[in-house]
Parts: sequence; structure tokens; C-alpha cells
Amino acid sequence: MAFAFLHSTQQEAPILLPAIGLDLRVRVPPDTTGAALTSIETINAPGFGPPLHRHRETEVFYVLEGRYLFEVDGKRFTAETGDVVTAPGGSAHTFVNITDRPARQFIQIIPGLDAASFFRGLAAVMHDGVPDRDALNAFGKAWGVEFLGPPLHAG
Repeated sequence: MAFAFLHSTQQEAPILLPAIGLDLRVRVPPDTTGAALTSIETINAPGFGPPLHRHRETEVFYVLEGRYLFEVDGKRFTAETGDVVTAPGGSAHTFVNITDRPARQFIQIIPGLDAASFFRGLAAVMHDGVPDRDALNAFGKAWGVEFLGPPLHAG
């Protein structure tokens, strides 16, 4: 696997998904890793996270700041600053920021995924809020993502 040189900075514009309280930057795009992995940095607003979903890619979540309630294949647990969570490819997973301030994660997606295109497309689908599962799955079909249920709630 061939990796290309990359210097990713905080000056890059984030991708914003207000419907799920997400501010995301692609830190390592798949074209710099031979599609071996993609790395993203996320900021999740208090009480927000993605809908329950699954896809073929494995995700490795490193909690940089804050506290999250995760669910992976029906198992719920808390992850705090410094914790690492692996959601294997094909697992049903979601999480929610359970603090009263923004929380941050560094996420590796294996194999690589064009996260910039995926999340920009998802932002367009969610421009009026989180749509119903059928609308999400119509979008997700091209990406191999199945949306299974609503986001978790912090309470």
C-alpha cells in the first residue's frame, strides 16, 4: 500500500451537517492512501450523533475530547477522552455526544471512502432535517450504507 505525503491543516473548510450536529473535516483522503483508509476529524454538538447505520467499512473512533454513548451491534457503553472504539465492517452502530459542550473524535475508515463526497451528499439530503429512513436509504444505496434507525438520545 502506497501512501502519499500530506500536510492537513485546520484551515480547511469543514463539512457541516446541522441536522445531526456534525462539523467534519477530512484529514486524510483516500487518494493519499491508495484507498487503504480515510481519516476524518469530527465535532459533535451536545446531544447529537448519527442515525443507527451499517456499512462494509470498519471505523476506528478515537475520542479526542468529551464523552459519548455508543451502540455497536446492540451493546451500549460510554467512551471518554482517550478511549478507542472499533465498529467492525457490517456492524450496526451509532453514538451520541452526552456532554453539554461539543465533543471531538478522530475516525479512521478502513478501507478508504470518499468521505468528502459522502458527507456533502448526506448534508444535501438532510438540508431540512433528518429525513425518514427510506429517503436516507435511497441516498445510502450508492454508498453501501444502510440506515437502520434514529440517532441515540443523550437522556
